[in-house]
Amino acid sequence: AAAGNAAEGAAAGIVEGKPFRSLRAGVLTTGGEVFSGRIEDKFGPVLREKLAAFGSEVVEQRFAPDDTDSIAEGIRYFLDGGVDLVLVTGGMSVDPDDRTPGAIRKSGAEIVSYGTPMLPGSMMLFGYLPGGTPVFGLPGAVIYEPYTAFDALLPRVLVGVRVTRAGITRLG
Repeated sequence: AAAGNAAEGAAAGIVEGKPFRSLRAGVLTTGGEVFSGRIEDKFGPVLREKLAAFGSEVVEQRFAPDDTDSIAEGIRYFLDGGVDLVLVTGGMSVDPDDRTPGAIRKSGAEIVSYGTPMLPGSMMLFGYLPGGTPVFGLPGAVIYEPYTAFDALLPRVLVGVRVTRAGITRLG
């Protein structure tokens, strides 16, 4: 009977493999210093490499100053352009000057989690834009650390799993 139960469990799909979807991502890099050209963007190359490893691509990268309306407008630009994923970089710490979390909210996103119980990358934001498009607010750790909260969640998004706050907590 035990062997029969094990076979039934396998047939019922206890373990399931899902293929990675090839997503088209828009990257919006925020920050006055990057926007003005005073400092070089470091996020773009890292995100291109991370997505390419899964068969996805960054179709466009845009830059916005630290202004809530400009950031929200940039997010809507990508959403209107039909991207499958929006990655917003910069302005994700607890500094009151950081406008990115509020701008993501203003763009109409349903925020699943702002902050994760994982280091590095604890100040990451994840949500869904209107129509179900996933959006990440990425902290600076993504540039420097080989594995962050973003790397823990990205594969789930790429296979089409709906990310929840409870799921993020379990990963922590």
